Amino acid sequence: MKKLLFFSLSLVCSLGALAQDTTQQVIPGRKNSPEQQSKPYVILISADGFRYNYAEQYKAEHLLAFANEGVKASSMIPCFPSVTFPNHYAMATGLYPAHHGIVQNIFYDRDRKTFYNSSNRATYEDGTWYGGTPLWVLAEQQHMVAANFYWVGSDAPIKGIYATYYYKHNNKIPINNRIQTVVNWLNLPADKRPHLITFYLPQVDDEGHKYGPNSQEVANSVQFIDSTVYALTKAVNTTGLKVNYIFVSDHGMSEPDTQHPLPTPAALDTSKFIISGDRMVVELIAKNPDDIQKTYEGLKKEAKDYDVYLRENMPAHLHSSKNDDWHNRIGDIVLITHWPKMFNIYNRKLDKGQHGFDPATVKDVHAIFYAWGPAFKQHAEIAAFPNVDIYPLVTQILGLTYTEKIDGAKELANKVLLKK
Repeated sequence: MKKLLFFSLSLVCSLGALAQDTTQQVIPGRKNSPEQQSKPYVILISADGFRYNYAEQYKAEHLLAFANEGVKASSMIPCFPSVTFPNHYAMATGLYPAHHGIVQNIFYDRDRKTFYNSSNRATYEDGTWYGGTPLWVLAEQQHMVAANFYWVGSDAPIKGIYATYYYKHNNKIPINNRIQTVVNWLNLPADKRPHLITFYLPQVDDEGHKYGPNSQEVANSVQFIDSTVYALTKAVNTTGLKVNYIFVSDHGMSEPDTQHPLPTPAALDTSKFIISGDRMVVELIAKNPDDIQKTYEGLKKEAKDYDVYLRENMPAHLHSSKNDDWHNRIGDIVLITHWPKMFNIYNRKLDKGQHGFDPATVKDVHAIFYAWGPAFKQHAEIAAFPNVDIYPLVTQILGLTYTEKIDGAKELANKVLLKK
């Protein structure tokens, strides 16, 4: 086994800056029902910012072997915008961001008249911000025990429910301790043992932002993830349980033009709008609706290297139009840059690596999908698919039912799972 490389465990989107509570949270009184005790096991692993081709590019031998053993997708297509919080929560709920409500890492809610901020515990841990029914909530509702070693939304009581076992996001728990915790969970008695476990790894995204996707630092972080997943599988094997693994990412990483950021458009009077977002996607919420049309027309006239849309005319493939905006959080006017251009409205230091671009036009922001274990076909390769399909895939493996409308389709499950 490769020696585990050491990396900072600071979490993406300033999660590492949140309060550092390293205590395992346990909800008392939870048990698997007798029916659920016989169900399969799934560990859903996310390596943040792990681009669809990183395993080949950086020769991640263990991940490539697992992909060859099971199922490999040419890529997985993130939702727009291709950033962390909307996409992790899309996989967890099977809903597009405008439908589940987490439309950006930081965004403005018209009805609450305040911002959701992924680095602010007050909003991040408030379950009322989150729509849909995450996988761990669905499992617990059906008397199946679940566990989160981090995932977007896992720190919040969504529909009043946490997973039975979870940790608040922090950067202090060593990776070997995290792996041992998963083993400890799986060694619990059958009525206490989680059948769904989420496991989040931030290192590749951290290094990709700082140094760019083609850096030695990213190569090293990919090797760290490769070694970590291998160590996790070896440790889990000691339990004697037959476990299914799904290895994904929320988005990839690109190299934008950091030397020539786009200026704040002259047609935008910033005093008249609440500005939500920056860089690849800028959303404008009007303080007075009468300012929307005139500003839109002015922005359209001067637009270069970016597109301008009203909420009513957002392209259908983005699933972000007014009709899609179930939570009233999409901007009245939305500016979307053309790769490799970015805005820098707040005049901040620009990272060498970026994501957030439209996945339909920028392949570099595509994510990865590998899956292996007793439920999956062997030596199978499939075409790219949208990440909202992860939800019905996991529910089918675990035998969970859902009645709420979701955006994910069962086509992925039909392609990759063995027929019972």
